[in-house]
Amino acid sequence: MKPFALLLAGARDSLPMLVGAAPFGVIFGTLAVGAGLSAGATLAMSAFVFAGSSQFVAVSLIGAGAALPVIWLTTFVVNLRHALYSATLLPYARDWSARWRWPLAFWLTDETFAVVEHRFRSQGAAGGQWYQLGSSLAMYLNWFLWSVVGVWLGKAVPGLAGWGLDFAMVATFTAIVAPQLKKRPALAAAAAAGAVALLARGLPYKLDLMLAALVGVLAGVACERLAERRAAA
Repeated sequence: MKPFALLLAGARDSLPMLVGAAPFGVIFGTLAVGAGLSAGATLAMSAFVFAGSSQFVAVSLIGAGAALPVIWLTTFVVNLRHALYSATLLPYARDWSARWRWPLAFWLTDETFAVVEHRFRSQGAAGGQWYQLGSSLAMYLNWFLWSVVGVWLGKAVPGLAGWGLDFAMVATFTAIVAPQLKKRPALAAAAAAGAVALLARGLPYKLDLMLAALVGVLAGVACERLAERRAAA
């Protein structure tokens, strides 16, 4: 396929994820404004951070008056899962130039990973950088657009965040995670993270999320290494 066709294919295959992320972006905008962030700061976070779950955690901590080191550490741990995403895609992207790998690394999200990994695994990675760029740009523009809508609604309709729209976040992540659970490392990571999140629920400063993310990553890596050792034996 030609580059432009691959670009469109990546955007097209990401359409279900775009729909699922839309309420997520609206809710983020409303929550950020409600937490005291200005419209400019909220949109800057969507433009330059572009990490939905970390943005939600950061806004929650900002609203609670947490210190900057706590916010930095928490968002870092929450985003550790991207190390696994990168490791999974590395065999396909190993020969890509730095001008491709740097921007695509910034734009790599849960949704884009799910779409791209499925495509590469089932159809190969020929021209994959164009396909991933299509998915990435679609997700990026979609997230920023709905963040703008959320900021506007947050100012125009107080209390919008309490309407229960955050269910879309749960549904979106469920759709992303479920297909990955066929693999033992992913299943181990999900089970370990889920158990820790339940046991540590209610800890201050979102420490339950930090612990769950950290234990999930460690469990997935340990399971992956165990499988490699068994294969080599």
